[in-house]
Amino acid sequence: MPNRPYVVLSAASSIDGYIDDATDQRLFLSNDEDFDRVDEVRASVDAILVGANTIRVDNPRLLVRSQERRDRRVAASLPFSPAKVTITSTGDLSPAASFFTEGDIDKLVYTSAFEKTAATLGEVATVIEANDLHSVLRDLGDRGIERLMVEGGTTMHTQFLTAGLADELHLVIAPFFVGDPAAASFVAPGNFPHNSTRRMDLTEVRQIGDVVLLRYLLERAADD
Repeated sequence: MPNRPYVVLSAASSIDGYIDDATDQRLFLSNDEDFDRVDEVRASVDAILVGANTIRVDNPRLLVRSQERRDRRVAASLPFSPAKVTITSTGDLSPAASFFTEGDIDKLVYTSAFEKTAATLGEVATVIEANDLHSVLRDLGDRGIERLMVEGGTTMHTQFLTAGLADELHLVIAPFFVGDPAAASFVAPGNFPHNSTRRMDLTEVRQIGDVVLLRYLLERAADD
């Protein structure tokens, strides 16, 4: 799939691998300095993808925050913030979610339940029929998306990594444990092509306040 975007996965987890806890309160794994780093990465890509459950649970805006970075994008004839992308198998998303209402930018929804999703979200987003990640990435490439940032959650990270469709992984480790098996983990069990016999390339280790950033490059799958 030579036309697919370059895919950057971005996540923050506890030392024991959780990206959230099991409470109703938001778990802050990172810090202000790292949030600014993430904002810089957002400003450098063409689209940001999250799973449908992340929209339902976290209600993210998915916008570049820094006005300076917004201005820089506009000066380069780009939208002030990257396009927003999500994938849903059911179409069960509210058109009032911040994903759809915040920012005058493209919102793309990929789904295998096209008719239901189009009826619900067709007025607030572009709904595209797709049955797998390969077709999603192929369509994004056809739309001119060259760099895609994936911000979660567990299902999306697992699917991209098990399919060998991630090129880069930014993993921030917070200095504490969650220790609750009911909490959301960074990835679910799966058949990951990058295992003990095919290790990822660690290209950067950076301390950012009390967290650490690990940046890995992943070799593309042979059939990609």
